[in-house]
Amino acid sequence: MNKYFNIKDSLYDITEKYPETLSLFVSTGFEDMRDEEKRKSFGKAISLEMALSMKKINVETFVGRLVEIIEEKKNIVDETLIQNTENKEADIRIDGVLPCPVRIPLMDSFNKWMDEKKDDLNITIDYELKAASSGIDWLKESLENAKSEKDISDIFISAGFDLFFDKDLMGKFKAKGVFKDMTGFNRLNADFYNEYINLKDPESEYSIIGTVPAVFLVNREELKGREIPRSWKDILSEEFENAVSLPIGDFDLFNAILLNIYKKYGEDGVRKLGESLLKSMHPSEMVKSHMKKMERPVVTIMPYFFTKMTKENGPMVAVWPSDGAIISPIFLLTKKSKEKEIKPFVDFFASKKVGEILAHNGRFPSTNPEVDNMVSKDNKYMWLGWDYISENDIGEKIKICEELFNESI
Repeated sequence: MNKYFNIKDSLYDITEKYPETLSLFVSTGFEDMRDEEKRKSFGKAISLEMALSMKKINVETFVGRLVEIIEEKKNIVDETLIQNTENKEADIRIDGVLPCPVRIPLMDSFNKWMDEKKDDLNITIDYELKAASSGIDWLKESLENAKSEKDISDIFISAGFDLFFDKDLMGKFKAKGVFKDMTGFNRLNADFYNEYINLKDPESEYSIIGTVPAVFLVNREELKGREIPRSWKDILSEEFENAVSLPIGDFDLFNAILLNIYKKYGEDGVRKLGESLLKSMHPSEMVKSHMKKMERPVVTIMPYFFTKMTKENGPMVAVWPSDGAIISPIFLLTKKSKEKEIKPFVDFFASKKVGEILAHNGRFPSTNPEVDNMVSKDNKYMWLGWDYISENDIGEKIKICEELFNESI
């Protein structure tokens, strides 16, 4: 099939030989691969072919994406991905995480832009932009330890309500007026700037450059007489108790789901979401699943990007929620005190080119007004809202939601 691996190879062998592929597995729902010990036990016991069959993922599309990741890594030397991370005296510091499906093309584009602009910029830059699957604990730790504005980076890029609004993390600097939206957009992309949604920060502090929408992937073979769920309200109904797979490992998106369900349906809604969760299955049960009937989720809630990996005319059908795909925004935070030095970088990350990488390569709709997100105008988005964010302690709300969810499982 390709010169790198065989679909009969184990997940462990593939990720051991090509560690750059690990983020794709984790993002697609193979959460156990994140843990080294589980990757060894579970990963050695299951082949790529078996794993994709179990998830009902299109083999050709997934393998194609794996090959792309491997070849992109071969064409980009490691030092271009994480540069000068120990250079604490740099003029500009950039930290953050990028969505896994677009990280390499974004970094490739960023490095080319930096080469073209190096004479004009004439400054030293320290940046670390990791894959989203690696988590944001390292960013949280740096913010927890930061005492003043000088202790934090000049530019942050990431999804994540907890990181950016928790009063013990970025929220403490937001309260001091440290950040400024420098994108210069009078209006955002019409998908996010219309009669029902507006992602433009009314206080002009935070910028949003893109979104990660959560949609439903429904296994029609498992419906067993039930109607296809079309809305978040349907997911919370008794019909889908113990039948839904949720992106718990994708903290940014999962927190966005929890918060929006809490806002719209209250504590009872979060409890019902917990009740909808299909019981977890031990890796040993997965491996033996071909020998017995295994519980499969009727609905998998996942980022819109992964729906393109489903088999054409197969049992899996993608459903865009009628009440809106819940979105986790991709934030761009920039220090007001360094506007002159930072502005060229903001222009790059908020550009049409970056927007098209997000929207076209990754199906992460962009807020740039010039980008065609290739999403039907009939498809709506569900957004927490700036008013709700400003009126509530989001960090505390997330803790409440997590407790309610965990109690209900």
